[in-house]
Amino acid sequence: MNEALGGAHFRRLAKFTGAGYDKGRPLAVCAVWAMVAEPLTRSILCPPSVRAKVLRAFGATIGENVNIRNDVRIHWPWKLTVGDNSWIGVGSYLLNLEPITIGDDVCVSQQAFLCTGSHQANDQAFEYDNAPIVVEDGAWVAARATVLRGVTIGRDAVVGATSLVTRDVPAGARVLAPAAQTKEPAL
Repeated sequence: MNEALGGAHFRRLAKFTGAGYDKGRPLAVCAVWAMVAEPLTRSILCPPSVRAKVLRAFGATIGENVNIRNDVRIHWPWKLTVGDNSWIGVGSYLLNLEPITIGDDVCVSQQAFLCTGSHQANDQAFEYDNAPIVVEDGAWVAARATVLRGVTIGRDAVVGATSLVTRDVPAGARVLAPAAQTKEPAL
């Protein structure tokens, strides 16, 4: 295992219990979502209006005039709230082990990743360390940006393409990826 480094390794994944995590629905509902509805909603053949209806049927709160594009992965729809006139771009992944709340007039661009899950790095059993994500009205999470658990993206804030967000972003702020720090990016 880790004998070359002078001893056994710290992490013992066999001790993991998942304590404190609640999927939010019975196993049968989770299975129907994962095997039937989730693949349907990701299909390019599924119109956005049908996609929204299916998500609502599984407990998502979806506002009016919302455009959730194809190939958007939503882990648990019952832990998703999307306000009016918001867009979620092709290939985005909403890993919502805990709630994700997206406000009105929000744009989550292509292949963005919003992840409410993590693990306790100092826990030998590697138990969950999950927390919700909130994206407030008018914010933009640009292409391939990553927003991690426990973060609030403030009203009208911009998270630039490929940025990694680990802390709250104040209203109206701009977060740029490190490579873009030297010039104004094409967001």
